[in-house]
Amino acid sequence: MRVIYFGTPDFAVPSLAALMAAHDVVGVVTQPDKPRGRGHQVSFSPVKQLAVQHGVRVMQPARLRDTAWLADMAELGADVGVVAAYGRLLPQALLDLPRVGFINVHASLLPRWRGAAPIHRALLAGDAVTGITIMRVVLALDAGPMLATTPMPIEADDTSDSLETRLAALGAQALIATLASLAGGAVLEQPQDEALVTYAHRLERHESQVDWTRPAEAIGRQIRGLQPWPLAGAVIHGKRLSFLRATVEQQEEVDHAVPTHTTLADAAPGTVLDAGPRGLLVACGRGAVRITEVRPAGKRAMTAGAFLNGLPIAPGTSFSPLPLPGMSKAPS
Repeated sequence: MRVIYFGTPDFAVPSLAALMAAHDVVGVVTQPDKPRGRGHQVSFSPVKQLAVQHGVRVMQPARLRDTAWLADMAELGADVGVVAAYGRLLPQALLDLPRVGFINVHASLLPRWRGAAPIHRALLAGDAVTGITIMRVVLALDAGPMLATTPMPIEADDTSDSLETRLAALGAQALIATLASLAGGAVLEQPQDEALVTYAHRLERHESQVDWTRPAEAIGRQIRGLQPWPLAGAVIHGKRLSFLRATVEQQEEVDHAVPTHTTLADAAPGTVLDAGPRGLLVACGRGAVRITEVRPAGKRAMTAGAFLNGLPIAPGTSFSPLPLPGMSKAPS
């Protein structure tokens, strides 16, 4: 099939690679180049990098309703349009161009988690299962009928980064299978149950703030689910510290591990119970989290043990809230 592809970040790369191996990708549409990273240097999106490497035509329109650009798109004669994390809603004039319309690779089992951050929201909510939905694109956000769904379990140690990598690969497989069915004309389109809809709202800076009065399980999910941005974190000894890895420990484990007479029941939430090579053990509203990998402000990621070598922390020290107004913006 002749395919026009819309995508921007890493999640969209495996689907584009699979399409180029199996179909005729006549064009790739991605977001305009933006400053990225600490140096704010302009660089290509991951999707543009792959397209350029393979000599596929790349388009980066500022306006999707521009009549001249839409006419150019029509001349491509695409059979189908494919969207994977492109980042903008497509107008009806564009949706009408391909012969069989547009389909989308979405990283959740719709109708759960429509919207911008389905992978993160699934982890934050404690979902046991997520997956990929291939759906028809309509004007409403992620509301089109479903062509295929493929579930995937969320592992206990999954972060939003690791889960995205696995879902991206699964999405590419599901996309190719769905296109084969579309080419044969044998696809059942199932409407979404509007009564079951939940929304995966875009992540916000304030969500990085750790509320230590919450259960350890919830804080563990926060640490795993807010990667690579905004990263869960707090302040200790005046230093802002982002948390990258942590394990959850319950009352019996904590009381056995703490090398003092202090027990978890005696400690206020946010109090450091133990600090050493195994990391920082911090009391929560229920249970405790042992933080094993951190990123101090302005520095690289490191083990909590390495961080403690440079900034010793005594048991009984408490974390303070983050200075949210001073935090950096989300990466593009």
